[in-house]
Amino acid sequence: MRLFVGITDKNWFEQLSVSQPDEVNFWKPGEKGAFGVLGPGELFLFKLHAPHNFIVGGGYFVKFSRLPLSIAWSAFGEKNGVTSHAQFLARVRKYRAGIVRPDPSIGNIVLTQPFWFGRDEWIPTPADWPKSTVQGKGYDALASTGLSLLRQVQDRLGASREMLAARETANRYGKGEVNFRLGQGGFRVLVTEAYERRCAITGESTLPVLESAHIQPYAESGPHALGNGLLLRSDMHTLFDRGLLTVTPDFHIEVSSQIREQYSNGKLYYSYHGESLRSLPTNVMHQPDTQYLDWHNQNVFLR
Repeated sequence: MRLFVGITDKNWFEQLSVSQPDEVNFWKPGEKGAFGVLGPGELFLFKLHAPHNFIVGGGYFVKFSRLPLSIAWSAFGEKNGVTSHAQFLARVRKYRAGIVRPDPSIGNIVLTQPFWFGRDEWIPTPADWPKSTVQGKGYDALASTGLSLLRQVQDRLGASREMLAARETANRYGKGEVNFRLGQGGFRVLVTEAYERRCAITGESTLPVLESAHIQPYAESGPHALGNGLLLRSDMHTLFDRGLLTVTPDFHIEVSSQIREQYSNGKLYYSYHGESLRSLPTNVMHQPDTQYLDWHNQNVFLR
């Protein structure tokens, strides 16, 4: 088990500690590089830039994804630690000189169930913290410095020695490999990556028009879970939500006769009728769950 201490700026911390969101995007301004230190559910802690050498909160790692800034804003909004798209771009440009493009690619470390310490609870940076560290440092959570940090975090949160994510699991937030609450932004990123950025129905891979669709809507008790998600081109998403097309439990597409009857059109969409999905997650645990597909067929699809 690992934990990671990432360096962030005080403005990001202060804004989010006030709003207390259910998830955050700990974004990286660089266009290259990845983040492979943690596995899903492991602990990510926030350390302020010097001279504020303290750990001030944290969250649980969900996924790293490289996305255009516009999509990161659309997925997380103010959970990026900024108040507007313009401020987001300005903040990225502050840390990455020379950006001219209006929609640069950035790294996104998606974290769920974030927590924030009051000033009297801040944890001093470990004695072995290298002064030259720019982005952060990983630790073994069960040995030496890492274990000390873990115990200090648990003490402040009143948690057991197990990771806090375990206590928060509930069917509503999904089951399977990702054993913690997901927010809307995390759901969008996970679905986008599980489908390898291709529309399940059309195979379209133009990222700005792809949307993560709930099969059973969240408002109807559907979870933010991979098994309840499909990556769809925006027009297909609209038709799916309105019951004008559906996906059967064996992953075939059905298009409602209501498109023709109501709009005297739909030739493009009827060409998909009876076809198999063109894109599916390679991991069977991430593929659409038949219970949600059945629900959509029975409760939404217009025959």
